[in-house]
Amino acid sequence: MRLSRYFLPILRETPKEAEIVSHRLMLRAGLIRQESAGIYAWLPLGLRVLNKINAIIREEQTRAGAVEVLMPTIQSADLWRESGRYDAYGKEMLRITDRHDREMLFGPTNEEMITEIVRGYVRSYKDLPLNLFHIQWKFRDEVRPRFGVMRSREFLMKDAYSFDLDPVAGRHSYNKMFVAYLRTFARMGLTAIPMVAETGPIGGNLSHEFIILAHTGESEVFCHKDFLTFAPPPADIDFENPAALEEVVGKWTSLYAATSEMHDEAAYNAVPDEAKMAARGIEVGHIFFFGTKYSEPMRAVVNGPDGKEITLSMGSYGIGPSRLVAALIEANHDDNGIIWPEQVAPFHVGVADLKQGDPATGKVCAELVQQLENAGLDVLHDDRDDRPGAKFATLDLIGLPWQVVVGPKGLADGVVEVKRRRDGARELLAPADAVARIVASVRAARA
Repeated sequence: MRLSRYFLPILRETPKEAEIVSHRLMLRAGLIRQESAGIYAWLPLGLRVLNKINAIIREEQTRAGAVEVLMPTIQSADLWRESGRYDAYGKEMLRITDRHDREMLFGPTNEEMITEIVRGYVRSYKDLPLNLFHIQWKFRDEVRPRFGVMRSREFLMKDAYSFDLDPVAGRHSYNKMFVAYLRTFARMGLTAIPMVAETGPIGGNLSHEFIILAHTGESEVFCHKDFLTFAPPPADIDFENPAALEEVVGKWTSLYAATSEMHDEAAYNAVPDEAKMAARGIEVGHIFFFGTKYSEPMRAVVNGPDGKEITLSMGSYGIGPSRLVAALIEANHDDNGIIWPEQVAPFHVGVADLKQGDPATGKVCAELVQQLENAGLDVLHDDRDDRPGAKFATLDLIGLPWQVVVGPKGLADGVVEVKRRRDGARELLAPADAVARIVASVRAARA
């Protein structure tokens, strides 16, 4: 992609309303634009990151056995009255009346709708277990939206919903999502620590939040330092093996970890002093097992092996992809801008031509772009007629993992400069070696 033909509206000044790092950098780097309070347009660079996050989520949900659907954003109020949540949910729900005076709502979550869908089709125990997920825009009318897309009113959510015959099978479905979440966040370069959580308006008696540590996190968390050394579950883990999943979940819940809302001072004091860690954290995922909270009032039942009706046991599992973009920036930035992990970067490489219009630099840039793209990498070619310093500042701000700088002086010696954004390390390499170096790194990150 040629930057001269791309839409990348960089801001020189930080907007006054931006309170945290991710909000400032997302606005300055042209990822988003605020359209009204808590509502944002996603610009091309931000949308590329969002789509890469979604792709990882889809792959891991599918690996764990979930099946993708897509439900409407507008829901009937009658469904929520069936479950008993319509009046209880509060002012965060945006209630709507259509032209026929039917009461509708802009969905903040989808437990009712997915229960209605499943009860309409699933009749036999032979159709279970079942896990359906979708990635969909939602709306919650936050009284004070803030921190950009970290706490916005409109947001993108991946939510999955499991249906099982009994709580034992339901716990296995819960463990599948627990393990899938560990893998999902690890693939984005994040260590997410599962912490026992309140169930809130979703309900149930079993819930975990997945928290990443960041200095600018919204909540205080307390945990054991050893979580930072845990390896994620392997790609070949058998999701149909309950014992294998129990072993992983057991390991990741064996040490103390709690948000301030669930903090137990006595249990935390039992942790050795050298292993205690109090920090700030950002919630990036939340899973619930709530049994028959929705299936019972909404009559979601199947015929069991003996012909008797069984009320389905359910769970729900959420990840906020739009929120994750901000969380990734909070965990990966410096004074110059964003530092994207290679797995989710909008482009893997930025190629900067330091003398636009020069035949030699132009030829080498074109060859580098072609070779990198042929290897499956996303490349942004800065071919603007601009000062070198401006090009360097842009590439640092938007945070591409690799930069290749092509100038007349280097080419006279047969080399280009390769910079790794994360640590600023620089190398002078022949163009072919630069391609090999970058391709190997990106492929290793994908493995």
